[in-house]
Amino acid sequence: MTAEAVSVTTARSNSPLSIEQLQAKLDASPFSAFLGLKVVSADAAREEITIRAPFRPELERGAGTGQWHGGPIASVIDTVGDFALIMLIGRGLPTINFRVDYLRPAVNTALIVTAKVRRNGRSVGVSDVDVFDERGTLLAIGRASYATQDKT
Repeated sequence: MTAEAVSVTTARSNSPLSIEQLQAKLDASPFSAFLGLKVVSADAAREEITIRAPFRPELERGAGTGQWHGGPIASVIDTVGDFALIMLIGRGLPTINFRVDYLRPAVNTALIVTAKVRRNGRSVGVSDVDVFDERGTLLAIGRASYATQDKT
Protein backbone atom coordinates (compact mmCIF):
# COMPACT_ATOMS: atom_id res chain seq x y z
CA MET A 1 0.00 0.00 0.00
CA THR A 2 1.14 3.49 -0.72
CA ALA A 3 0.83 6.40 1.66
CA GLU A 4 -2.07 7.58 -0.49
CA ALA A 5 -4.03 4.35 -0.11
CA VAL A 6 -7.50 4.58 1.35
CA SER A 7 -8.05 2.85 4.67
CA VAL A 8 -11.45 1.22 5.10
CA THR A 9 -12.84 0.82 8.59
CA THR A 10 -16.21 0.14 10.10
CA ALA A 11 -16.29 3.11 12.43
CA ARG A 12 -19.27 2.90 14.77
CA SER A 13 -20.74 5.38 17.15
CA ASN A 14 -19.90 4.67 20.80
CA SER A 15 -23.54 5.20 21.69
CA PRO A 16 -26.72 5.47 19.64
CA LEU A 17 -27.80 8.94 18.55
CA SER A 18 -30.62 10.59 20.48
CA ILE A 19 -33.86 11.80 18.89
CA GLU A 20 -32.51 15.36 19.10
CA GLN A 21 -29.26 14.40 17.35
CA LEU A 22 -31.15 12.52 14.65
CA GLN A 23 -33.50 15.46 14.12
CA ALA A 24 -30.52 17.82 13.84
CA LYS A 25 -29.05 15.58 11.11
CA LEU A 26 -32.39 15.59 9.25
CA ASP A 27 -32.67 19.37 9.55
CA ALA A 28 -29.11 19.80 8.23
CA SER A 29 -30.13 18.17 4.92
CA PRO A 30 -31.85 20.68 2.62
CA PHE A 31 -33.88 17.89 1.00
CA SER A 32 -35.03 16.34 4.29
CA ALA A 33 -35.84 19.81 5.61
CA PHE A 34 -37.88 20.50 2.44
CA LEU A 35 -39.83 17.29 3.07
CA GLY A 36 -40.43 18.42 6.67
CA LEU A 37 -39.31 15.11 8.20
CA LYS A 38 -39.68 14.84 11.99
CA VAL A 39 -38.40 12.03 14.20
CA VAL A 40 -41.31 10.53 16.16
CA SER A 41 -39.41 7.77 17.97
CA ALA A 42 -36.03 6.08 17.93
CA ASP A 43 -35.33 2.82 19.74
CA ALA A 44 -31.70 1.69 19.39
CA ALA A 45 -32.31 -1.51 21.36
CA ARG A 46 -34.98 -2.56 18.85
CA GLU A 47 -32.99 -0.98 15.97
CA GLU A 48 -36.14 0.85 14.89
CA ILE A 49 -36.98 4.46 14.04
CA THR A 50 -40.23 6.21 13.11
CA ILE A 51 -40.29 9.48 11.18
CA ARG A 52 -43.31 11.58 10.13
CA ALA A 53 -43.56 13.27 6.73
CA PRO A 54 -46.33 15.89 6.47
CA PHE A 55 -48.45 16.15 3.32
CA ARG A 56 -48.02 19.30 1.23
CA PRO A 57 -49.50 20.27 -2.16
CA GLU A 58 -45.97 20.46 -3.63
CA LEU A 59 -45.73 16.68 -3.21
CA GLU A 60 -48.96 15.86 -5.08
CA ARG A 61 -49.04 13.47 -8.03
CA GLY A 62 -51.53 15.75 -9.78
CA ALA A 63 -52.69 19.22 -8.77
CA GLY A 64 -55.69 19.07 -6.47
CA THR A 65 -55.75 15.27 -6.13
CA GLY A 66 -54.37 15.13 -2.61
CA GLN A 67 -52.38 12.05 -3.69
CA TRP A 68 -48.72 11.78 -2.81
CA HIS A 69 -46.42 11.40 -5.82
CA GLY A 70 -44.45 8.13 -5.68
CA GLY A 71 -41.10 9.94 -5.89
CA PRO A 72 -41.32 11.66 -2.50
CA ILE A 73 -42.62 8.43 -0.94
CA ALA A 74 -39.58 6.57 -2.29
CA SER A 75 -37.28 9.33 -1.05
CA VAL A 76 -38.79 9.15 2.43
CA ILE A 77 -38.39 5.35 2.48
CA ASP A 78 -34.71 5.66 1.51
CA THR A 79 -34.11 8.41 4.08
CA VAL A 80 -35.84 6.65 6.98
CA GLY A 81 -34.09 3.35 6.18
CA ASP A 82 -30.78 5.20 6.23
CA PHE A 83 -31.63 6.91 9.52
CA ALA A 84 -32.33 3.58 11.22
CA LEU A 85 -28.67 2.77 10.59
CA ILE A 86 -27.45 6.33 11.26
CA MET A 87 -29.00 6.01 14.73
CA LEU A 88 -26.62 3.09 15.40
CA ILE A 89 -23.54 4.08 13.40
CA GLY A 90 -23.58 7.85 13.85
CA ARG A 91 -23.05 8.97 10.25
CA GLY A 92 -24.81 9.03 6.90
CA LEU A 93 -24.47 6.03 4.61
CA PRO A 94 -24.63 5.80 0.82
CA THR A 95 -27.45 3.73 -0.64
CA ILE A 96 -26.35 0.59 -2.50
CA ASN A 97 -29.75 -0.73 -3.58
CA PHE A 98 -33.35 0.21 -3.01
CA ARG A 99 -36.83 -1.07 -3.80
CA VAL A 100 -40.37 -0.03 -3.02
CA ASP A 101 -43.80 -1.64 -3.37
CA TYR A 102 -46.70 0.81 -3.47
CA LEU A 103 -49.73 -0.92 -1.96
CA ARG A 104 -52.33 1.87 -1.75
CA PRO A 105 -52.43 5.54 -2.68
CA ALA A 106 -51.55 8.00 0.06
CA VAL A 107 -54.27 10.66 -0.02
CA ASN A 108 -54.42 13.83 2.11
CA THR A 109 -52.40 12.29 4.92
CA ALA A 110 -49.06 12.57 6.59
CA LEU A 111 -46.83 9.53 6.18
CA ILE A 112 -45.78 7.65 9.31
CA VAL A 113 -42.67 5.74 8.28
CA THR A 114 -40.99 3.06 10.40
CA ALA A 115 -37.67 1.44 9.54
CA LYS A 116 -36.24 -1.66 11.16
CA VAL A 117 -32.57 -2.61 10.77
CA ARG A 118 -32.29 -6.16 9.43
CA ARG A 119 -28.50 -6.20 9.14
CA ASN A 120 -25.84 -3.89 10.52
CA GLY A 121 -22.75 -5.54 9.08
CA ARG A 122 -19.14 -4.50 8.51
CA SER A 123 -19.73 -3.56 4.89
CA VAL A 124 -23.50 -3.60 4.31
CA GLY A 125 -26.52 -2.54 6.33
CA VAL A 126 -30.12 -3.39 5.40
CA SER A 127 -33.34 -1.73 6.55
CA ASP A 128 -36.96 -2.74 5.98
CA VAL A 129 -39.38 0.18 5.87
CA ASP A 130 -43.16 0.37 6.31
CA VAL A 131 -45.18 3.44 5.29
CA PHE A 132 -48.53 4.08 6.97
CA ASP A 133 -51.15 6.79 6.76
CA GLU A 134 -52.31 8.59 9.91
CA ARG A 135 -54.99 5.93 10.50
CA GLY A 136 -52.42 3.12 10.46
CA THR A 137 -53.19 1.77 6.98
CA LEU A 138 -50.13 0.25 5.30
CA LEU A 139 -49.46 2.20 2.07
CA ALA A 140 -46.03 1.05 0.91
CA ILE A 141 -43.12 -1.16 1.90
CA GLY A 142 -39.48 -0.80 1.03
CA ARG A 143 -36.08 -2.34 1.56
CA ALA A 144 -32.75 -0.65 1.13
CA SER A 145 -29.13 -1.59 1.56
CA TYR A 146 -26.39 0.85 2.51
CA ALA A 147 -22.59 0.81 2.51
CA THR A 148 -21.49 0.80 6.16
CA GLN A 149 -17.71 0.91 5.63
CA ASP A 150 -16.07 4.19 6.54
CA LYS A 151 -13.43 5.20 3.98
CA THR A 152 -10.90 7.48 5.63
